[in-house]
Amino acid sequence: MRWILGALVMSLLAGNLAVDHARANDPEIPAITQSMQQFVADKEIAGAVTLVVGPDSVKHASVVGMADVAKETPLQRDTLFWIASMTKPITGACVLMMQDEDKLSVDDPIAKHLPAMKGLKLADGTPANITIRHLMTHTSGMSELPRESAYTEPTLEAAAERYAELPVMFEPGSEWRYSQTGINTAARIVEVVSGMTFDRFVEERICQPLGMTDTTFYLSPEQHQRLTKTYRVVDRDGNKPKHLEEATIGVLSGGTAMNRNRFPAANGGLFSTADDYAKFSQMLLRGGRVGDRQLLSQSAVEQMRTVCTGDLKTGFTPGNGWAIGCCVIREPQGVTKALTPGTFGHGGAHGTQVWIDPEKEVAMILMVQRANFPNADASKVRQAFGEALMQAL
Repeated sequence: MRWILGALVMSLLAGNLAVDHARANDPEIPAITQSMQQFVADKEIAGAVTLVVGPDSVKHASVVGMADVAKETPLQRDTLFWIASMTKPITGACVLMMQDEDKLSVDDPIAKHLPAMKGLKLADGTPANITIRHLMTHTSGMSELPRESAYTEPTLEAAAERYAELPVMFEPGSEWRYSQTGINTAARIVEVVSGMTFDRFVEERICQPLGMTDTTFYLSPEQHQRLTKTYRVVDRDGNKPKHLEEATIGVLSGGTAMNRNRFPAANGGLFSTADDYAKFSQMLLRGGRVGDRQLLSQSAVEQMRTVCTGDLKTGFTPGNGWAIGCCVIREPQGVTKALTPGTFGHGGAHGTQVWIDPEKEVAMILMVQRANFPNADASKVRQAFGEALMQAL
């Protein structure tokens, strides 16, 4: 028995060494690294991890800058970031998994699964017929809670009860308006039909099959030590020149990322690493497959990358449409001008981004942590990453 255990330990160590060796030899696209280094030098960001993957390969990886500016702690490949709304594609995958299992349809009225939502009404008293598709494409019209109390409930069930008391702003499907409550309501439906809390569902149905060991709503003490600081840019502070100062993460409501007394915010509560999110992206590039297992049906993946908001003006940058849980580039322009039509993904409030390009079969993952981009979706950091990558392909 002792020999078997020893062999197992050696095998695991060998596996870890193999991973480290592979990372040490991952290719690098110099133009991407140089652009990120310049943003660090210009104090636009403290640091960045950039990763580009194909369905089964790494095409670029680089790490520049600091995780803690004051302590001069460098970023590492396994540094954790708050990925904010990059959580939404994962939520979309969870919803579609339940559809794959015939436990829901994205065209179901939400009241079918959440009876408390039957009372939702428009301003004129007309019942609001909201579907799960509306929730996942930001066309539900659901109102938001006040920012200071939006993340204080301990469970999604309790949060959804509050959402059910809010007015509906417009006829579902008639407008696009970014909705955090809508995404969280969809996650509550996943809880109801699966019989699992949403954090457990993400862990067991997404993270474990994909080997995403550092993607979670609630960090362990060890993971917390690898969490980067969050910064905001201050242009002038008295006689002090442009610099970075520490900022906070709103979904934590003043607590730490280890605090479990808060609901798993499906709209933007996950923490992750570049390599972990790459595993999720690669699964989508492979049409939902991981190894010999079809984790998500090919039709579900199509729903994550196919615009279903018609001609509605959507997103925080022009030229985009919305699929289930994802933004889709319809007409590249501005920050997306170098990217391919049909590329899909999502950004995060503090500057993170994933774009998945089915045509070129690549996914690009950007991990930064800056709180006050004027428009994180239109940041020069994201644009430079995309342009450097496309010029290199």
